[in-house]
Amino acid sequence: MAPAVPSPALNERQRKHLRRLAHALRPVVRIGQAGVTDGVVRELDRALDDHELVKISARLGDRAQRQIALDQLAQRLKAHLVHRVGHVAVLYRAPAGIAKVVLPG
Repeated sequence: MAPAVPSPALNERQRKHLRRLAHALRPVVRIGQAGVTDGVVRELDRALDDHELVKISARLGDRAQRQIALDQLAQRLKAHLVHRVGHVAVLYRAPAGIAKVVLPG
């Protein structure tokens, strides 16, 4: 489940580090025309608990729709939208316990 308190904003060095780590990842969740459903949120919540850093594919209408959906998704999951290029986005959420992904200062 999502941590109760959202982590502070990521600085540019941390975003760059996370983008580098996410480059080799494959999308674990695909968002279709149905948009951000409860099932998508549950699956991404579980993926963020397991991996902290996930790549998703959002095959939604136009750029504005995708951005709104991704922002809503990040907000619901208390995660950071690290990066978005086209239909692919990267989300990061710091764990409540021991981190698998170590962020630079």
